[in-house]
Amino acid sequence: MKVLVIGTGYVGLNTGVVLAYLGHDVTCLDVNSEKIEMLKQGKPPIYEPNLDTLLTLAYDHLHFTTDYDEADIPNTDVVFIAVGTPSLPDGGANLEYVAQAARSVGARLDGHFTVIVNKSTVPIGSGNWVTTLIRDAYQKSQGHRPHGNYFIASNPEFLRQGSALYDTFYPDRIVLGAEDPRAIDILTNLYRPLLNQDFTAPESLPRPEGFTAVPLVTCDLASAEMIKYAANSFLALKISYINEIAHLAEKVGADITQIARGIGLDSRIGPRFLNAGIGWGGSCFGKDTAALISTACEYNLEMPIIEAARNVNYQLREEFVMKAQQELKILKGKTVTLLGLAFKPNTDDLRDAPAIDIAKMLLLRGAKVHAHDPVAIANMKRQYPELAIDYFEDANEAVQDSDAVLLVTEWPLYKKLDWKTILKDGKVKLLDGRNFF
Repeated sequence: MKVLVIGTGYVGLNTGVVLAYLGHDVTCLDVNSEKIEMLKQGKPPIYEPNLDTLLTLAYDHLHFTTDYDEADIPNTDVVFIAVGTPSLPDGGANLEYVAQAARSVGARLDGHFTVIVNKSTVPIGSGNWVTTLIRDAYQKSQGHRPHGNYFIASNPEFLRQGSALYDTFYPDRIVLGAEDPRAIDILTNLYRPLLNQDFTAPESLPRPEGFTAVPLVTCDLASAEMIKYAANSFLALKISYINEIAHLAEKVGADITQIARGIGLDSRIGPRFLNAGIGWGGSCFGKDTAALISTACEYNLEMPIIEAARNVNYQLREEFVMKAQQELKILKGKTVTLLGLAFKPNTDDLRDAPAIDIAKMLLLRGAKVHAHDPVAIANMKRQYPELAIDYFEDANEAVQDSDAVLLVTEWPLYKKLDWKTILKDGKVKLLDGRNFF
């Protein structure tokens, strides 16, 4: 099939590269010319394990452009809108980029039947709104109303940064929401190799043993949109729950890692997302929980459980700094090293990363801050030039002359450091924000 993916961030680029690997003719469009130039040279503009290898393997089926006219929308079968939807101050989603993409696509549609897919995480009801934007743009461009030559669908993503390609090739489920069965049929055919798992797996991402088929969930637009929010909110709740239990465990002298193991073995609960620490970050949980609360407010509903999960999560960052202060007594003039900046390992993404708030609080209290991360330093310097942080490319150098070391992101390389030498018989304090050690 002929596919257009608008947006080359984590969702759009990984989706486009996998579809191209499966043999579809994929064009990736982004208004950021720097990203597109890098992609034309075969270089991914984001860090994701195996992305550079797969980009090379799929390159013959990929095209990159910043020009909607060059994207050949009139002859495209499926258009994915995978642009950013950052949070507004009130917690709602900023749909500016979705609107721009929808209008640009609508103005260029022709007689060819096209399915336009909301891949971005958008508020419930956005499918209807995008339909209106496309219809109005089409009518303005063509001079008449469209005659059933396009339909809107929702296909939420469930990718984990750091394993996004693996999650795309071997998903837990594929969710398709649309009001017209033709749209469902086209998207089902698009994903057929993934659903049947009959494609040749890349050597760098082998198929899990016994993985034979992927469940397909088909539903209406609003249900598909809400599945995404409900899933992310539940996972965020699970993390905040174990962190709340960890507070009590610390008071009574219990071991939270053993508690998590004990409850995680219950098949009704499961072990995943029960790692106590300094909480979640990233592009999804904070934004999606805020958006769900904002949507509920439009209907005069409260979401007290989700609000509590958010409160617990963001308090953890301040409590971590307070623990450092308790250990050092005074932070002013002390050197504190942050190990890890990205919100999780295997990504350079800093969106809602705990390290940002922790660094700001330490600096505000007069501490000298050192920082190391194997891939996220460049992003940190570019996005937060105002923060007076000393960055180190070598973790061993970062921890030298430190009064305290704060483990923020559980990169595997940190377990290989010579901790006996670093900690100097207790003179240097180690605070493990991820129960990593």
